[in-house]
Amino acid sequence: MDWNEVLRGLLTALGVGLLIGVVRERHYGLDVSKAGVRTHALVALLGAVAMGFGAPTFIALLSIVGAYGIAGYWNSRREDPGLTGEVALLVSAMLGALARQEPALSAGLGVVAAILLQAKQPLQRLTRELISEREVQDALLLAAAALVVMPLLPDRPIDPWGVLQPRMLWRIVVLVMAVGMLGHIALRAVGARWGLPVAGFFSGFASSTAAVAGFGRRAADNPGLVAPAGAAALLANLASLLLFAAVIGTVSPKLFAATAWPLAASASGLLLFAALGLHRTSGTDALPDEPSPRAFHLSHALMIAAIIAVVLLLSAWLQQIFGDAGALVAATLVALVEIHAAAASVAQLTVAGGLPVEHARWGVVALLAAGSLAKLVLALVSGGWRYGRYVGAGLVAMAGAAAMVTAFTPV
Repeated sequence: MDWNEVLRGLLTALGVGLLIGVVRERHYGLDVSKAGVRTHALVALLGAVAMGFGAPTFIALLSIVGAYGIAGYWNSRREDPGLTGEVALLVSAMLGALARQEPALSAGLGVVAAILLQAKQPLQRLTRELISEREVQDALLLAAAALVVMPLLPDRPIDPWGVLQPRMLWRIVVLVMAVGMLGHIALRAVGARWGLPVAGFFSGFASSTAAVAGFGRRAADNPGLVAPAGAAALLANLASLLLFAAVIGTVSPKLFAATAWPLAASASGLLLFAALGLHRTSGTDALPDEPSPRAFHLSHALMIAAIIAVVLLLSAWLQQIFGDAGALVAATLVALVEIHAAAASVAQLTVAGGLPVEHARWGVVALLAAGSLAKLVLALVSGGWRYGRYVGAGLVAMAGAAAMVTAFTPV
């Protein structure tokens, strides 16, 4: 027997018990009927000692501690109906036993347990006041989509051209949902009143096209908002560009590596023109106090996946008939409406080996140019000449920077 290891385990168990006990005793104050520092420390030590005698002894100890917990709850259930104290006593025993085998893990879990016990009021406020019922449903839906549905889907192509992979398509759905959730959380954290640029960036994760039109309407209604609204629209396109890059990286890491520098140059172009209007950002009274209660729309994510599936099949069919040029033309036309679906099409054709990376790089540039053209027209129509000119300059810089870097950097 290694007595150094035994001593280390016992000391770790003692430390974990003391830590949890301190938190519990501060919570109950002068109520001596509750388990405090000494009780938790002794239970953790008993767990470590019992584990040294073997599993049967530890199970017996755990049963005794559980019986005491049940008795304590029965006596105090009217004044304190919660089970946290009783469960914390069992946690001390379990972590004390774990300390004999994995002291570092036991200590880490003890700290986590103490943090959870200490954070009772902030957690209650988070779950009861800050998070709405709709947001809880959205979080559960996202978790089910990622952890339940996605592992069940096949990861092999199911079409004759080998481009339609159900798991890959569902991964896009999860990606869109997750990005919407992150944007919603960030917007809730900073507040919509922080200005048009912040709201614009996060709205771009949902739909940069809708953001361009929405901020264009604000600029048309209030000419003083042209510069900040234009900056917000460009930041929305920056968010869309990040999602664009994420879609490419999800489908084809090889193509993402080949287009990393052009995409970075595109982001820099958007940031440069957005910065020109940030110092004039004002008029935050045009914004709502709170973001939409929906973190994402499942129908939007499913629609993107459905469009991607149709585009993949159409591009593969056109490639079979007309070669690479037909596939790129089809994807470019789709980019006028949905650039992320077009990106997935080009990336998937690269994965399938039907489209060389060099051609796919220029395909990505063509997608950015097509999407920029469609949004330029939308900006002119929704916000007028000044707004459209400003947004268009940033979009041209985005597509132009991507083309320039692609031309001067090898694969």
